Amino acid sequence: MTTSPYPVVLDLAGVTDKAALMDRTASALDLPDWFGRNWDALTDSLRDPSVWPPEAVDRGLLIVVTGWQGYARSRPDEWETARQAFADASADEPALTVALALR
Repeated sequence: MTTSPYPVVLDLAGVTDKAALMDRTASALDLPDWFGRNWDALTDSLRDPSVWPPEAVDRGLLIVVTGWQGYARSRPDEWETARQAFADASADEPALTVALALR
């Protein structure tokens, strides 16, 4: 029997800049205080199961990103970098899935 990955919702509604994205991500994933709040630190944290929520370590992690469209419209270059960080981390860590909710 396969266990479903542990789901975490990353709600980006109202996020207008990189700092808010990093804060929201750190909060949603309960990242450690030493999380660097930069693009490399984001990618590294997403691909590191040792900093995931404890319930995700053995099951895998599913991050469902909601409310991202406003950020993508207002800061397209930043959003592209964030999207690439999500893609790179999930490509490097098979137990990680990042899904963008379309509504």
